[in-house]
Amino acid sequence: MTDAPTRLHALRETLRQASVDGFILPRGDEHLGEYVAPCAERLAWLTDFTGSAGMATVLMERAAVFSDGRYTTQMEHQVNGLCWERLHLRETPPAQWLAQHGANARIGYDPRLLSENALLPFVQAGLTLVPLAHNPVDAIWTDRPLPPCTPCLEQPLEHSGTDSATKRTTLAAQLRDSGEDCVVLSDPASIAWLLNIRGNDVPYTPLSLCFAIVHANATVSLFIDPVKLTTRTREWMGEDVRTFTPDALPAQLAALAGRRVQVDPAANSVWFIQTLEQAGATIIRATDPCTLPKAIKNPVEQEGARRAHERDAVAVCRFLHWLDTEGVGTGELEATQRLDAFRKRCMDYREESFPAISGSGPNGAIIHYRVTPETDRILRHNEVYLIDSGAQYPYGTTDITRTVWTGPEQPDDDVCDAFTRVLRGHIALARAHFPHGTTGHALDALARQALWEGGLDYDHGTGHGIGSYLSVHEGPCNISTHYRPVALEAGMIVSDEPGYYRPGAFGIRLENLLLVQPAVTNGESRRFLAFEVLTLAPFDRRLIAVDMLNSTEIAWLDAYHARVFEQVAPHLDKVGQTWLEAACAPLRAR
Repeated sequence: MTDAPTRLHALRETLRQASVDGFILPRGDEHLGEYVAPCAERLAWLTDFTGSAGMATVLMERAAVFSDGRYTTQMEHQVNGLCWERLHLRETPPAQWLAQHGANARIGYDPRLLSENALLPFVQAGLTLVPLAHNPVDAIWTDRPLPPCTPCLEQPLEHSGTDSATKRTTLAAQLRDSGEDCVVLSDPASIAWLLNIRGNDVPYTPLSLCFAIVHANATVSLFIDPVKLTTRTREWMGEDVRTFTPDALPAQLAALAGRRVQVDPAANSVWFIQTLEQAGATIIRATDPCTLPKAIKNPVEQEGARRAHERDAVAVCRFLHWLDTEGVGTGELEATQRLDAFRKRCMDYREESFPAISGSGPNGAIIHYRVTPETDRILRHNEVYLIDSGAQYPYGTTDITRTVWTGPEQPDDDVCDAFTRVLRGHIALARAHFPHGTTGHALDALARQALWEGGLDYDHGTGHGIGSYLSVHEGPCNISTHYRPVALEAGMIVSDEPGYYRPGAFGIRLENLLLVQPAVTNGESRRFLAFEVLTLAPFDRRLIAVDMLNSTEIAWLDAYHARVFEQVAPHLDKVGQTWLEAACAPLRAR
């Protein structure tokens, strides 16, 4: 890889040749996904920023990289400040920055990498936008990796719970009811759910990169590299799924002239809308119709989630035991390798569901810290260590965060105060009962209230959706200060992960996954919902200021720990059982 100034200079030369004065580069691929193949890591190649959310804007005299509060510290470490301004995308939106510094410039963009919704702020800023036929970064990225080409595999009914024909028939009926001829799908996770297929084209998420057009007669046009398809997979999908190469997509879109075509302006690149409009199709803008039913897990998927978390709990508890007895003196990187090794001992373990966040001391304060050989820090005595990790099993996806004290001395009171406030918020959300129709936004304050009482807060969402052997970050629901008009429904799985981060000192985050379930009520006519806790691992008692907890919180924690011990202990050896028994003892028994 060349140095940052050389890369930026080469890009500007390419922009001049394209007769534009600037360029917008999002972090993402043609499918607009969070995790992308190495060949699509354009933002990382150009700027050295490896976060999962970000954007770069380039003008001839200045350039900037933007991300959110999870990555501000990471940007400071990774991005060359002599080449790039490093900005918070909410405090200084990229469109605002371009309007201020390039108001009269011709700004190029790759229409395959930006959704219509993502492009809208730049349009509203009055910028002169120029869609480019070829991405200028690709022209200078001489050692760009080849596109992935892994086998597309079937997701059996024993894990999916509903066959593809039933899903397609339901979707097709919705299209006919709304008078639409077809819908375009760009999200491989939606296609994976609809066709009951999986793959390995991107890290951490079992996807096969492809596009699809679902027609109102329940047939599907699937655009995928044919090398990925085995005879078995073709037979699994059936005759109603017709396959084409990705190169055939423009012609197939053009053939929809005069048709009513549903397109999600957030989940599809604006290229689809531009291409269909040029062909004379009528665009119906609507949310990807797979998003909501994919998020509402059926009974088979719910049982698979429980099974995945039970398997994962054994690995996590073995790791926490190792950490407590042998972890001090090892590096953050080795700790992640140890955890992965414990998971590999679990039946059906496939891979991590995201790169583990392993932060000791001040590194834990970097919300989405990713340890590298250059940043690897040795775990020391008497400090806070945060480990956020997850796993993929063929019947479920996990995500768990624990924060522990490395001892042997007692932690400072201010550390215990912060930890206990985070724990209280975690418990408050986990215990919530709420009316049907409630959004995650309405619940977010429950997780923050104890922190707010102490003048503390955190700059990230409280909860995200989780897929069923799919993405660890799945829409459409969330729990956040940012409103999203999607109510929580029975069958959804969301995370519960409040935190607190003191820069240069420590970070605290406590995360379990919760399954939304109907709540038992006392004869009320209105339906209520509650959460079933899926994750099974102890919270570090050494960091809990017991006097800050009320009796309800203590009872919840004791009951949770009793359940952890009951379900996990039988799978541990005698030494591990003894450790877990102490870790899960009633809170007043200190």
